[in-house]
Amino acid sequence: MKGYFFSKYDPNDESKSPFQKLLDLFTQLLQYTSGDAAESLHWLTQLDKQYKLTNDDYGIGDFIEDLKENGYLKENEQDGTFKITPKTEQTIRKRSLEEIFGKMKKAKAGSHRTFKTGQGDEPNPETRPYEFGDAPESINYTGSLHNAFVNHGIDNWSMHQDDLEIHETDFKSQTSTVLMIDISHSMILYGEDRITPAKKVAMALSELITTRYPKDSLDIVVFGNDAWQIQMKDLPYLEVGPYHTNTVAGLELAMELLRRRKNPNKQIFMITDGKPTCLKVGGKYYKNSFGIDSKILNRTLNLAGQLRKMKIPVITFMIAQDPYLQEFVRNFTEVNGGKAFYSSLDGLGDYIFEDYERNKRKTLR
Repeated sequence: MKGYFFSKYDPNDESKSPFQKLLDLFTQLLQYTSGDAAESLHWLTQLDKQYKLTNDDYGIGDFIEDLKENGYLKENEQDGTFKITPKTEQTIRKRSLEEIFGKMKKAKAGSHRTFKTGQGDEPNPETRPYEFGDAPESINYTGSLHNAFVNHGIDNWSMHQDDLEIHETDFKSQTSTVLMIDISHSMILYGEDRITPAKKVAMALSELITTRYPKDSLDIVVFGNDAWQIQMKDLPYLEVGPYHTNTVAGLELAMELLRRRKNPNKQIFMITDGKPTCLKVGGKYYKNSFGIDSKILNRTLNLAGQLRKMKIPVITFMIAQDPYLQEFVRNFTEVNGGKAFYSSLDGLGDYIFEDYERNKRKTLR
């Protein structure tokens, strides 16, 4: 039986209005129902019945009206059906970013960086003493004047090199990223929901790139028997299908998308829970779910090698603990020269964001 996991809901949280409390829960439910507003409202009503989320002053009916008035929900006047709006889609992405990125900031493991200073293209709040060769435009004049007053006094005021402070600057490299999401049937097999965390990460990553790194590009590819590109707005509605895992099709499409990008920094994030089990040969599908098929494996590894020659690393996030499946990921990563992470579902977002941020930002001296 398919299970659901819900984050803690505190009905006594006085910092939020009744509408905001229910909106938090509603956006969570939308991720599990693939954007189905009616099903999410049904679940919300059931949760209200069991946990007394509302009271006589503010009920689920009031919440539905507020959703419509605030532009989160549209109602078809002819048949009374509900549909979420682009505003709701963006809200889900922002909530995913806050949830996953917030966890990453608190993490201790895997956050070690090597800092090198120098000229960059974006100042940050950190400062350091001036060194010969530093660019004049990097001088923190307010801090330098303060140092001069402290060191020499007002009556005999003067400024020396030792008084100067420099703003640290961040060099931000433009990066083209393709995010590949496995939507094969195994992503919900045995009652374990793996697709919802994968979608949550994809929504958070897309929100991170579009808001914090607007010069970057993000393409999203889903792969099952075939592979196709989807838009950021489609992520909440993504569902697993009765598919095998055609990793080759996903990688080929990712390569084609990255060939069109002009900047030199390119990478692929691949979220999957299993080995490749499918190829398309001509107009027919070649499938084998029983063990690792050498024909499928060789095609996949050949692509890994091609990507390495193109200097495109594949960062694989394996959301399964089966050693048999992990062996394939190790072989793939060795051929490609990329990285592989074997993550629990809870840790998936931490891994992706930590790696993206580490590759993205360098402090220069």
